[in-house]
Amino acid sequence: MKEQILGLVRETKDPPDKRVALTPRQCKNLMVRHRNLSIVVQPSATRCFTDTEYTDAGIRIREDLSGCDILMGVKEVEINSLIPGKTYLFFSHTAKKQPYNRELLQAIVEKGIRLLDYEYLTGTDKVRVVAFGRWAGVVGAYNGLRAFGLRSGHFDLPPASSCKDLEQLMSGLKHLDLGKIRIALTGGGRVAGGAVEILEAAGLKQVKPDEYLSRVFNSAVYTRLDPWHYTRRKDGLAFDFKHFVDQPYLYENSFLPYARRTDMFIACHFWDPKAPVLLTRKDLMGGHVPIRIVADISCDIDGPIPSTIRASTIAEPFYGYDPVSGKESAPFERESITVMAVDNLPGELPRDASEDFGEALSAIVIPEILGTTDSGMVKRACIAEKGKLTKNYAYLQDYLEGRE
Repeated sequence: MKEQILGLVRETKDPPDKRVALTPRQCKNLMVRHRNLSIVVQPSATRCFTDTEYTDAGIRIREDLSGCDILMGVKEVEINSLIPGKTYLFFSHTAKKQPYNRELLQAIVEKGIRLLDYEYLTGTDKVRVVAFGRWAGVVGAYNGLRAFGLRSGHFDLPPASSCKDLEQLMSGLKHLDLGKIRIALTGGGRVAGGAVEILEAAGLKQVKPDEYLSRVFNSAVYTRLDPWHYTRRKDGLAFDFKHFVDQPYLYENSFLPYARRTDMFIACHFWDPKAPVLLTRKDLMGGHVPIRIVADISCDIDGPIPSTIRASTIAEPFYGYDPVSGKESAPFERESITVMAVDNLPGELPRDASEDFGEALSAIVIPEILGTTDSGMVKRACIAEKGKLTKNYAYLQDYLEGRE
């Protein structure tokens, strides 16, 4: 079998992302498992695993990756560093017609690159096989608790990015003074699961949605809400999840009763622009919603939560939202809502996040790319190939040509 060379590219987005697709240990194991595979790594001063850690594992460091067959990164690759005719894997953020990455997709097509997007690597059950979602939930919920501590003055958690790993981060959650805070969390996937890990570690008690609406509690509690809790059918019929996914515009918001009993809102749900918003500016400015912290892990700007007016950063994760003016304010002003909307949360625990991601990549995706297994996964994730969009992504043609 012909040798294939896989190259790990240096992350170039600003601010820098420290995550990697494969750790040194995983690279070494892959080359043992797949005798026809060689791996080289582009040098990087910011990567969470150092060049020395790779060389110690027997992985070559090389600036020039033009001899590679497959190139892998995490975030979008710089246009001027794209090598024509290669297979690339990264989160391209193009398949939803994101305007800021149109030029990237145009360059990929012009250079005859085969683009596989991690977001669309799915099993036959249509479930994603690689993702950083759990870590977004972990760090996002932690940041929400950190915001509460800073806003209330009850405690001062260190930034997640200053923690060595998840164990150190978790150790800081013991014995927090959370008072009687009430937290509503939306979503039920990997992201929500990560957020729940943090809330449980901090000692919050989970209560059922109906209890959350009807009872008074003498300790900190949270509830987790699914779509059938925060939306309902306009025609009054029973909620149907498939119907909701296919026709979200036929639903209306039913989140307000929960919002009126919530101090902190942690948003972990996927939101379709055709679906109802969860809150309006009028809801937040009316004095009936006590929410003063929004940890918007989903980070849909101008989306279902009006206070998310921009993304925040790892360096400055919090900003304020003035519900009266609808404009940004200082993060902890009394009458403002504190917003956490970091859009690259897993980057705050890069070693842990990379370990998880790389394990799934090694076990499930690499064999598909090398051709030792074939479930159709590669075809489903392939956005462009040989100078044109693939059949599954032909709907992007107008976007590609700048006509929408």
